[in-house]
Amino acid sequence: MIRIGLIGLGFMGETHAACYEALLKNEQFKVTAVSDLNKDKAVKFAAKFGAEVYANGMELIEKGNINTVDICLPTYLHADHAIRAMDKGFDVFIEKPVCIKETEAARLLETKRKTKVKVAVGHCIRFWDEYVYLKNAIEQNTYGKLINGVFKRVSPKPEWGWDNWLLDEKRSGLAALDLHIHDVDFVRYILGQPDSIKCEVLDGDIGCKHIFSLYRYGNTVISIEGGWDYPSAFPFEMGFRVKFERAVVTFNSNDNPSLRIFLDDGKISEPILVKIFESESENTTGNISSLGGYYNELKYFIQCLRDGIEPNISPLEEGIESFRLIMKELAAAK
Repeated sequence: MIRIGLIGLGFMGETHAACYEALLKNEQFKVTAVSDLNKDKAVKFAAKFGAEVYANGMELIEKGNINTVDICLPTYLHADHAIRAMDKGFDVFIEKPVCIKETEAARLLETKRKTKVKVAVGHCIRFWDEYVYLKNAIEQNTYGKLINGVFKRVSPKPEWGWDNWLLDEKRSGLAALDLHIHDVDFVRYILGQPDSIKCEVLDGDIGCKHIFSLYRYGNTVISIEGGWDYPSAFPFEMGFRVKFERAVVTFNSNDNPSLRIFLDDGKISEPILVKIFESESENTTGNISSLGGYYNELKYFIQCLRDGIEPNISPLEEGIESFRLIMKELAAAK
């Protein structure tokens, strides 16, 4: 039996808890332990699963009746908790970004190599239905050669984080590592490492930033924009516009329908997405309207553990390579 310890119950931890509630109907696992610095919140969520409550993540790892750990802590705490869990022989799911320093990346890789446990990173866009459609269109050459693409992710200031940790560069890496990395990871996932990088980083108030990157793959150019320096009333938006030889594929999280194909013959297609995983639960907190890719990635991870196979869609190694690509962007900006 897969026995999961959920560490951290902020926005992302609550989202994971909602996913586990939905998944319990069909998957063979239990959430047996939870921890959060807010004891009342931990007790509330533990009651949903009949789980034990622990004061902090390290205590959960040391004492919990678990064999799997789900880490939803602020980024600067990821590496130490993941390494301790791996050393205990536990499989690990780590929210993105996987780490905040290159020294942490090296330690994580070495610990996984030594312990041979299964580790996945929460790059949920790899599991988001519209992005899965785009990846398949590229791989199957549905609309011909990819010519260029624009990926965008913009948000109001993330002032909902515990102790304002998201707005502290040393704890979150700011918009580049926490927000922009979603699209950087996805572009690298579908196209690999870019041949060249150009990057501009704009400073905002209270440490926020906006970042513009330009990747070249031969004759193909990809633009990636990310920022969270907008007013509180500004709606979160993620999307892409990708031009192929015979069509333009667009996605905007605020549109309905969100995915459209503008064909060269003048027709507009609104494809029905083939959902890899179905979710019956909805979550309207933070900047999402449903569990979407979060549900999909956790279902996939649990199925991998159940079947004894490596979670190869977003493994530790991939999470670290995307972290390193962000570091290259920031270096290019300087």
